[in-house]
Amino acid sequence: MDEKPRVAILGVTGFIGRGLPEMLVEHGMTCTGISRAGSGNVSGIDHWQTPENLDLSGYHAVINLAGESVDRRWTAENRQRFHESRVGMTHRVVQAIRALPAVDRPKVLVNASAVGIFGDRGDEMLTEKSALGTGYLADLCREWEAVAIEAESLGLRVVRPRIGIVLGHGGSAMGKLLFIFKSGLGGRLGSGRQWMPWIHLRDLRAALVQAVLSDSLTGAVNCCAPEAERNADFTRKLAAALHRSAIFPVPGFALKLALGGFGGALLASQHARPAALNATDFTFRFPNLESALADLIRQSSEDC
Repeated sequence: MDEKPRVAILGVTGFIGRGLPEMLVEHGMTCTGISRAGSGNVSGIDHWQTPENLDLSGYHAVINLAGESVDRRWTAENRQRFHESRVGMTHRVVQAIRALPAVDRPKVLVNASAVGIFGDRGDEMLTEKSALGTGYLADLCREWEAVAIEAESLGLRVVRPRIGIVLGHGGSAMGKLLFIFKSGLGGRLGSGRQWMPWIHLRDLRAALVQAVLSDSLTGAVNCCAPEAERNADFTRKLAAALHRSAIFPVPGFALKLALGGFGGALLASQHARPAALNATDFTFRFPNLESALADLIRQSSEDC
């Protein structure tokens, strides 16, 4: 009897990673969790490792979702944490793979990135072939991806999911939005004209599974819904779904004053499209914001 393909997942106890092992198990794989936090409350894991003792020998795929959240002030100390948890961790993964004999190396590395790599691009349509942007987040993501690309020279297929704003329960983005709008304090950010590349959590996890399974997916992959939204429209639709008003716009200068660099990132516009996913047989379960919000609000009601 053939042994099931094994997948190692870094960041498996995080918001995105927690539900991923069960989906991979459904596709006939076994999963190893790699986490400093220990086993956590994650289903579908049959073995655990720590990042300090990486053993990636014999795995079919490695999924690296490690990275500290950037939704805080970008102090020098926090920037160091952002860099180490992304670039530093990816470097350790690639070095662990490099140390293995070629026959024992994984076949696939799925290494997270973000749509922030495009910078602030206004109304420009952005696919995986678009030029990269400028600014702190763009530079961080560029360095992050560059380290992951080194694994290609080791014989791996490398997929770089450029993740948009993830909508799902347990995530900081959706939790904060629901609290603000349910309190009747929601409103557009700045001018509201900036494009928000969003994706439902279940679609993102499905895209990561697709990245492991599909040999046709390689390189950069924009992980965002096919129907993009401007911030003002996103705000209006969220308010309507919650039966609340959205009459308290937040001026751009106030965001930057309160949140520093991250406040500026919230005003950046990325009209990203999932061209690579659309070129495969991938189907978005939640292609538009209305369907995504209806699902998330229904879940929220059931949990109450």
